[in-house]
Amino acid sequence: MKRFHVHLHVQDLNQNINFYSTLFGQAPTRTESDYAKWMLQDPPVNFAISTRGTQTGLDHLGFQVESDEELQALKVRAKQAELAMHDEGETTCCYARSDKYWLTDPQGVAWEQFHTLDHIPTFSETTGAASSQATACCPPTAHAAPRGKPVGIAVKSTSSCC
Repeated sequence: MKRFHVHLHVQDLNQNINFYSTLFGQAPTRTESDYAKWMLQDPPVNFAISTRGTQTGLDHLGFQVESDEELQALKVRAKQAELAMHDEGETTCCYARSDKYWLTDPQGVAWEQFHTLDHIPTFSETTGAASSQATACCPPTAHAAPRGKPVGIAVKSTSSCC
């Protein structure tokens, strides 16, 4: 099974935890001082927020899979479509150890495709060359496919409800 993944950067974590907990009808499945995640079952979504970004708004989208085989199948499709890819392999990010790679869509939005292998106690573990990589949950800027920009979605005010 694939699970849709969304990660937003927010300014006030507690305010957003309250908002999204009410919106989703459940508390986060993981909460840290700078991060929260909901693993929604209906619809199946891995929705994460953090205060680690330089700008608020959409950081990236993605697909989380449950097996290496599913991740390899997604990777084959990305290669067949000749999409620019940054393969991180096994890495740590967002309080997890994962096997992942990144794509960038035509609008410049980053897409993460990953298989979570284990939970870790810190946002990211860095060693050696990895310590110079970005601390946010995104590919290292020096070798990555181009990063996206926050996506603004206009909301039309209306007095009637649909």
